[in-house]
Order: sequence, then C-alpha cells, then structure tokens
Amino acid sequence: MPSDFERMCRFIQEHHLLSLATVHHNQPYNCAAFYSFNAKEVCFVMASDPKTQHIRNVLHHPYVALSIALETHDIGTIQGVQCHGRMHELESTTLEREYFQKFPYAKIMRPLLWCIRVDHIKFTDNRLGFGVKLTWTRAL
Repeated sequence: MPSDFERMCRFIQEHHLLSLATVHHNQPYNCAAFYSFNAKEVCFVMASDPKTQHIRNVLHHPYVALSIALETHDIGTIQGVQCHGRMHELESTTLEREYFQKFPYAKIMRPLLWCIRVDHIKFTDNRLGFGVKLTWTRAL
C-alpha cells in the first residue's frame, strides 16, 4: 500500500498545470503554469519571464502557494493538492533536464526556469472517503 506521501506525488505527477498564488504589497496575484515535479527534492519547476507580475511579486516576496485540482463533477472522485513554499530561480541542471524532458518544445524558447521548494502539502482525496485530507510537512 502506498504511503500518504507517495499518493500525493502520484497525483502531482499525473498532472501538468498548477495555479500559483503570489503577493506583493498586500495585493494577491494568481496565474497558471505548466510544471514538472521532483519527488526526491519535493519541488516544482516552472518556466516564466521575469517581467511577469507573478515573478516580479516573487522577487519581492518569495513565499508562494499553489494548487492542482482534478476537474470533476463527481464528488466521490474529487482530488487536489494545496501547497506552499519558497520560489527562486532554478540552479539545478538535473531539475532543468527533467523539465525539458517533460516539455521538450519549451527548450526552443530558452525560458528562465524557477523552482518552488515545497514546505507543506495538503492532499484531498475523496476516493479514500469523503473529505479525507493527507498532509506532508518538510522536516526542519
């Protein structure tokens, strides 16, 4: 039987679009982005231009939140994750390689890649029972 963390990672790796929330001067901002996920490092990688509002926000306040949800009308199959962590410019060539393996067409645009180092994940999985929530928190 998979661990709670393995269940979370499997869900995250089955998807490719996240919703990212940032803030600056008490003004929230939200955007959608394609991502790759590394379970060993527990981090997301996404591409974005430094001129975008969300990246300008991150440069002032690196703490972000994100969500990934299964779109369904069937209440018994609802699944989704909510995470928070710190976002910074990507430095790892291994994570860069993983991102471009998942999105090879993106390499042509030579995007700047960003890493979200996750501190906490909450996973809702109604398949395990109505309203079941699993959590993971990074050890300090």
